[in-house]
Amino acid sequence: MTDGADRNSSGEARGGRRAVVRLDGRPVGTFEETGKGTRFTYYASWLQQLDAVPVSLVLPLRPESYDWPGLHPVFENLLPEGWLLGIATTKLKIAPDDGFGLLLATCADCVGAVEILPMAGEPAP
Repeated sequence: MTDGADRNSSGEARGGRRAVVRLDGRPVGTFEETGKGTRFTYYASWLQQLDAVPVSLVLPLRPESYDWPGLHPVFENLLPEGWLLGIATTKLKIAPDDGFGLLLATCADCVGAVEILPMAGEPAP
């Protein structure tokens, strides 16, 4: 996969799943799959907060979206690795190459301040 896009087992680009990104329990933006990778966008309401902080120093506050081929490293680093990845993918029946699905399934309560939750109305992974 030279473009870095998350793909299903038949090689087609995945797309359409969406999530809410929270920071210390406060909703700060959306994270979504696109046909070419992923997109993170801060909520306008978060950008207007006097105490707003970025999710990461490499994702500074701005109204424009951050598009990335595949998962942005900030979000990819939230995923389980090694033997824990094997356990998660087996138990949850999620393909190891489905990074977005793993985020939705495992990052609602991960270590640190960032949380990824399926958007209301979205099917669970």
